[in-house]
Amino acid sequence: MSISVNIYYSGKNGSARKFAEEMESSGTADAIRAEDGNERYEYFFPAKDPETVLLIDIWKDQRAIDVHHASPMMAKITALREKYDLHMKVERFVSDAAGIPDFDAKFIKS
Repeated sequence: MSISVNIYYSGKNGSARKFAEEMESSGTADAIRAEDGNERYEYFFPAKDPETVLLIDIWKDQRAIDVHHASPMMAKITALREKYDLHMKVERFVSDAAGIPDFDAKFIKS
């Protein structure tokens, strides 16, 4: 089981993209990727919305998320969110241990 958290950061005048760039250039994103239980931490830029950045953040389990949220890393992230005046929309998904059904798998090219 994994827990995926999609965070949509939105701002004005390119602030969401600047936030993601600073998360990467400062080493903060890499530090999060190195945390125990982090399986993916990656930013994406929606083609139709230049003022939003999507973060796909995947964790091994809820305990790993709780440890991350209690870490000093959250103060850095919060400070950058404030610096860039970002608003957030969050979606959360729990993986299905059964995986992709055979019917759906036939549509996936590896």
